[in-house]
Amino acid sequence: MSANVPIGALDRRIVIEAPTSTPDGAGGVTVTWTPLATVWARVETLSAAERVRAGRPDGIATHRVTIRALSGIASGQRILVDGRVLTVRATRPSGDRDAYLVLEAEEEGR
Repeated sequence: MSANVPIGALDRRIVIEAPTSTPDGAGGVTVTWTPLATVWARVETLSAAERVRAGRPDGIATHRVTIRALSGIASGQRILVDGRVLTVRATRPSGDRDAYLVLEAEEEGR
């Protein structure tokens, strides 16, 4: 993606969520997801592969998600897009004066 993203390229509505862990009283935790932001994004699929997990094949796809710059976004959060869940693995600023944020994300089970 070029340094300057045409506004029309941000054509998908996504929700970014952060995990919140709460003790479950039995020594474990319950994870709930709290929405942080609903924003326009460009979602690009980069690759897809299959790996064996617990003795069964599991698909994984990697995506590049570009949004306007936004603070508080970090790895471990998730993105909801078109009924799918992507896990944020890394973030980096992009564009003139870091006007955009690029999220590298993975989607399992595809």
